[in-house]
Amino acid sequence: MAISEQSAQVRSRPWNVSRNVLEEHLTALLCISPWLIGFLAFEIGPILTAFWLSLTKYNIIKPAKFIGLSNYQEMFTTDKLFWQSLKVSANYAAGSVVLGIVLGVGLALLLNQNVRGIAFYRTGFYLPAVVSGVAVAYMWILVLQQEGILNAMLGYIGIDGPNWLYTREWALPAFILMSLWQVGGGMVLYLAGLQGVPTELYEAASIDGAGRVAKFWNVTLPMISPVIFFNFIIGIIGSFQVFTGGFIITKGGPVDATMFYVLHLYFKAFESLRMGYGSALGVVLFAIIMALTYLAFRASNRLVYYEGRLR
Repeated sequence: MAISEQSAQVRSRPWNVSRNVLEEHLTALLCISPWLIGFLAFEIGPILTAFWLSLTKYNIIKPAKFIGLSNYQEMFTTDKLFWQSLKVSANYAAGSVVLGIVLGVGLALLLNQNVRGIAFYRTGFYLPAVVSGVAVAYMWILVLQQEGILNAMLGYIGIDGPNWLYTREWALPAFILMSLWQVGGGMVLYLAGLQGVPTELYEAASIDGAGRVAKFWNVTLPMISPVIFFNFIIGIIGSFQVFTGGFIITKGGPVDATMFYVLHLYFKAFESLRMGYGSALGVVLFAIIMALTYLAFRASNRLVYYEGRLR
């Protein structure tokens, strides 16, 4: 008799359970509604609008006119600056991301020491990462111009420095050099990763006879690989969106040697008032970044070590 009564109570309970779950879901949606509305209005909305405008001829003044895939056809067939800007951005990404990771990890290793005044040095290396991009651009003009600070320093050791910013062969390397100015942002993350490596692993490696290089290669590097991977993804995304320095310093010159992809997009959309074509460039940039991010995540399964993950 007691079992039958309990069964009857269980059968009558689902409505109450589902109602409670529904109330919880509604409460959760209400709590996140400010963010959700902002995400739909300022993220998803502009993305969908860009997709639509990429299929139109639109100059802001007149209403958008649907032209299908004509913008993409022009981009891939007749727009030589599209391929040049893509090449410039790809070369910049390859140089700045790799050098940024190597230098960032190296600085983090140096600053992960228990010495007097280490907090001062950590702050000093991090501060450039929070300086305005416009101010940094004007500073680098003073450093890299023909009679600038860098060439003056090279002159002291007998090297005749080039005209970094206005020579086709040296302009892009100069921008890669400028990118290292903000390496402190990644350095802080590497430093946090280094401080999270268990000391027991180093002790075990010492017992096995491992030296400093072996410890770094077999203990330190695998343990901070998630941080390296994060900075790699952020670096790739950021390197394909470079604009401020190229616009202020060279405006894409000399001879389109620093015509970054977003700079080309800006000229087409805001100077030529071809918003439809600019939107198409933005859609292609979105696809490129998504593809690179996807490939990076696929490769991370073999290259990134996550503690506790089952293999």
